[in-house]
Amino acid sequence: MSPALLLTVTGSVTKKQIMVVLATLVVILALPFMAVFSLGTSAVTYLFSSNSSDDSTAAISTTTQGLYEGPEIPGDTYAWGNCTYWAFALRLKAGDPIPTSWGNANTWAINAVLQGYAVDHTPAPNAVMQTTAGSLGHVAYVTAVDATTGAWTISEMNVKGLDIVDVTTYPAAAAKNYSFIHNKEEPNVI
Repeated sequence: MSPALLLTVTGSVTKKQIMVVLATLVVILALPFMAVFSLGTSAVTYLFSSNSSDDSTAAISTTTQGLYEGPEIPGDTYAWGNCTYWAFALRLKAGDPIPTSWGNANTWAINAVLQGYAVDHTPAPNAVMQTTAGSLGHVAYVTAVDATTGAWTISEMNVKGLDIVDVTTYPAAAAKNYSFIHNKEEPNVI
């Protein structure tokens, strides 16, 4: 039986079925796009940004290390699973604890300055990287700086999801976009 004859014989029921099938196909084809856009603008920007050589501030690499399954960090009053919790924990582990009163990540640099910490745009091991980007900002712990290239590596939490730890390396040129919180400045003694 030809499709034209089938449409004539069954009338509008087949047309309705075709419309339902077409609508279903549209939804199925749209699902991947809806999933990507539901992740938010930062994920969309990351996915659609180029890593070409003209973008000197894009991350060189990111490795997801998974969920933090270690013990609770004594004295860490920042919200568990967030970037502030992780940055505090790594500074504490390194023997250079920072205050638990700095609030959300977007206020860390100003609070650090107010409490006498050195803040600049120069990454260094044991520094805390800070940005005010996003509604609450973001902080991470600088684990290494390559002496030859200036590329710097951070350990961070809650970029890809609550309690998920990542290690990301940025080129030297990216440092200008971030603040780095170092140890307390020593008073000048004469």
